[in-house]
Amino acid sequence: MAPHVLLIEDEPHIAEAIIFLLRRDGWQVTHLALGAGAVDQARILAPVLVILDQMLPDISGLDILTGLRADPATAHLPVLMLTARGHPRDREAAVRAGADRFMAKPFANAEMMAAVRALCARAIQTDPRPGAA
Repeated sequence: MAPHVLLIEDEPHIAEAIIFLLRRDGWQVTHLALGAGAVDQARILAPVLVILDQMLPDISGLDILTGLRADPATAHLPVLMLTARGHPRDREAAVRAGADRFMAKPFANAEMMAAVRALCARAIQTDPRPGAA
């Protein structure tokens, strides 16, 4: 079964591009356009990676990330944080909240796929769930 990625991104064109890239490479993708319920969905879906937009219309990506890290069922999930702003303070806030990697939009397709592959490979090797690795 293909590894599962949870994408939380409100910009339709960016979400569509990421979904296309991931599915073309064999990944299973669930997309949420809003952040409400994202932590619950991560718990239910048990993805190998979360790709999370920092600025969502209903809730901050940093708040979602804090929720993921606080929940024992999702605390181990690698999170790739995306943002339209590439300011150092945005990167620092994402890292402080627990992001494993930070990527500014726009990004190169190759850069996105390299980050996804690296984070997923690490997650599959270190997944603490019984029987996951």
